[in-house]
Amino acid sequence: MTLLKIGVAGGLFVALLVAIAVAIAMASLPSYQQMMRSPIGQSVQVRAADGSVLVAVGPSYGDWLPYAEIPKTMVDAMIGVEDRRFYSHPGVDPIGTARALVTNIRTGSTQGGSTITQQLARNLFLTSKQTYGRKVREAILAMALEQRFTKEQILELYLNRVYFGGGAYGIDAASRTFFGHGAKTLELEEAAIIAGLVKAPSRYAPSSDPQKAKNRAKTVIAVMADAGKITPAEAAAADVDRVAFAPRARQNNVRYFTDWVLAELETLTDETVEPLIVTTTLMPSMQRAAEVAIRSQAPEGVQGALVAMSTDGAVRAMMGGKDYVSSIYNRAVAARRQPGSAFKLFVYLAALEDGVEPDDVVIDEPVSFGNWSPKNSDGQFRGEMTVREAFARSVNTVAVQLAARVGFDTVADMARRFGISTRIDRQPAMALGTSDVTLLEMTTAYASVARGGVEARPYAITRIATTRGRTLYTREAEEPRMLVAPWVAAKMTELMKSVVDSGTGRAAAIGRPIAGKTGTTSSNKDGWFLGFTGDLVAGVWMGRDDARRVPGLAGGGPPTRAFALFMRAATKGMPAQDLQTDLALPEGGGEPDAETYGLTPDGEPVLGPDGQPLPPPAGDPAAQGGQPRLDGEWLDGVIKDTPEPASAGPSNPV
Repeated sequence: MTLLKIGVAGGLFVALLVAIAVAIAMASLPSYQQMMRSPIGQSVQVRAADGSVLVAVGPSYGDWLPYAEIPKTMVDAMIGVEDRRFYSHPGVDPIGTARALVTNIRTGSTQGGSTITQQLARNLFLTSKQTYGRKVREAILAMALEQRFTKEQILELYLNRVYFGGGAYGIDAASRTFFGHGAKTLELEEAAIIAGLVKAPSRYAPSSDPQKAKNRAKTVIAVMADAGKITPAEAAAADVDRVAFAPRARQNNVRYFTDWVLAELETLTDETVEPLIVTTTLMPSMQRAAEVAIRSQAPEGVQGALVAMSTDGAVRAMMGGKDYVSSIYNRAVAARRQPGSAFKLFVYLAALEDGVEPDDVVIDEPVSFGNWSPKNSDGQFRGEMTVREAFARSVNTVAVQLAARVGFDTVADMARRFGISTRIDRQPAMALGTSDVTLLEMTTAYASVARGGVEARPYAITRIATTRGRTLYTREAEEPRMLVAPWVAAKMTELMKSVVDSGTGRAAAIGRPIAGKTGTTSSNKDGWFLGFTGDLVAGVWMGRDDARRVPGLAGGGPPTRAFALFMRAATKGMPAQDLQTDLALPEGGGEPDAETYGLTPDGEPVLGPDGQPLPPPAGDPAAQGGQPRLDGEWLDGVIKDTPEPASAGPSNPV
């Protein structure tokens, strides 16, 4: 009798503690409206330049459906499969809890037995960590919710907030994601599929495994019939296999671009709660053209990457590999590979700035630098030729001679000036592209030439706003600096045009003015082509991730053909523009240094492509009214040998 009294007293004491805990929890619960609005996570929608949606990441929300507008079939399916005694328990189901407790003791787990109200409490206020302490808090909160709100309100909250997989929160988002229509018109089979997802969204979601989703729905329909929610005849007539899932938005290879964009997002806004809409520079038609070009032209077993941008740096297309599903490694941004002869851009820019002319005569002959002697790809020496012909034919001996003439440090500084941030070797072989670079930086460098020597800075995000319309970021036009004088850029363009007209890049010709340069590394490990029309720049790289030899791979082959295929589609309907190749050094013979960095020899401002004076670089004495001089001190202040940045991926991914 004494033990009975102790047991009763103990039970009453526990009940009192539970009642107090429930009362405290009930008093601290937010209002119904606050729980409707409380964030589950931030969603980000990335859009193309034309406003079309490229990808949506994070949680997806549909319309909030009041209880009266939720189909009865959906309510019955959810109660039948998740909580049969929902209308009779106070938030915690003693029978279900006891059954789960026995199972947990037998198996050593801490799962099962949660009612719909407990699941709602967990989703709103707790984590999914499986511990007995969390289960106790979950039970207290569930009973508090039942005391504070009606059963219909709890169901409304639950059905509009629970996660169903595929990024969808709430039945309306799930219905739109998986079936292509709102939840108000859900049929029995569709409601059964959605109800079946709660148990394991990642496993049963149609976006993960459509057949598993349907098999799970058949179980839900059987449970509904057993619980009396539908008749046996209705269960027999249900045909889950006839349900057609909505096609998923094709996000495959555009994810190379959107991943890059999302990585930049946190540097432009500190908003981490409100859903965001990010507008970018990508052109869907150009992205499709890039995908076709890489996938159709890259040889079997070879990876490919492509970056296309306007001359100001606005990225219009990006392929970081042949297939994002197979490999998410972005070779356009992260991979560092030797550029081969594509690096000669910086050699010839330095030579032109030093006074070399396209029609000057140079000699293709054996030369030596210490114990190293550069050789041409065909092993031959052709003797006298013009600088233009040497560049068009990609003659190695001439490139190294020109680099030696201006100084290998000068060539390296020119590459730095044009945005190459990776480590640059200063030995003679550097003239042939032995230093690792990224495709994005090389394409940007070529864009700066296409822009008339004005710095191009790659960018992708033009606007960031919340879904409520609050603008968080709008890209403003930058004040780029002049990297080389317009006449240097024009002569460089002339040389690159000869590559397409009569040199190693003839496969790039598409019936409109094109300038560019091929690149092939030793043992055919890498193939490159970078070039531009009057308003669009593109770079292509191909090679193996393990840097093994690719027989027959050369810059003038698959990479150039991919460039041409892309450009032909990307520029369709655009008026052909002449390339700027006829600017000459101003009369008077003044020092080109002054002109290069903002002033003509007469002290007049150099005009950019838009006819406006170009601003001097940051730190330039001209900013304070003085005449700029290209000397060592000035270069140290403006063009620094930046440290090699941390890799965004493995150097030789497999």
